[in-house]
Amino acid sequence: MFFETTLLGSVELDVAVKLFLAALAGGLVGLEREKHGRPAGLRTNLLVAVGSCVMVIVSEAFYIKYGGFDAQSTLRIDPSRVAAQIVTGVGFLGAGVILKEGPSVRGLTTAASLWTVAGLGMAFGMGFYSLGAIATLLVLVSLTFLKKLDPIIRKDRFLTLTVTATNRDGLLEELQKVFAERNLVVTDISSNLDLVNDELFYQLVITQQQKRIGHELTAKIRQIEGIRKIHYH
Repeated sequence: MFFETTLLGSVELDVAVKLFLAALAGGLVGLEREKHGRPAGLRTNLLVAVGSCVMVIVSEAFYIKYGGFDAQSTLRIDPSRVAAQIVTGVGFLGAGVILKEGPSVRGLTTAASLWTVAGLGMAFGMGFYSLGAIATLLVLVSLTFLKKLDPIIRKDRFLTLTVTATNRDGLLEELQKVFAERNLVVTDISSNLDLVNDELFYQLVITQQQKRIGHELTAKIRQIEGIRKIHYH
């Protein structure tokens, strides 16, 4: 629905419908993120959708207002440039909600939802209502129903384990034996020797466990001679 074919002959009504639908789509996605306590929730997603819609409408208005200039004019109008800048700009916004904690990364889904919500706003801003509606439905399905498949899908879990113990030979071998008994794989390991306190410090990243075993692993490791501190996350 473009300005040349306004909704019921009213430009204002046409713009209002586009903005409302963009806000509705962004709000629905944002509400799902808000319920799960994500940093980019209802207001953020709604604002991204409405903002993208506004930019696309303004881009269209620029073309309608100045598109009549001929090829000899110094003025060049390319409405697609605004859309391209929206994609880039929202990409920076999405990067701000991604958090890395050790081997795990959080916020990727929220960042992807912000990027997608910008696309929804652009679709409604261009008057491509069917695209916006279908895409909104698919986004909501992916965020709500597909999440219920998480317990069914077999996937590795990562555990970061730090152990502080008295400095002695054979400590690492005993730790590796504990992991081997449970078919765990150490994907990364770092160590530090404290000469003042005569302590060994190990930080290990463990994977291939199919359930949360931090408490069980701690109970087993504490039985090893010389263990002073155990921490996992």
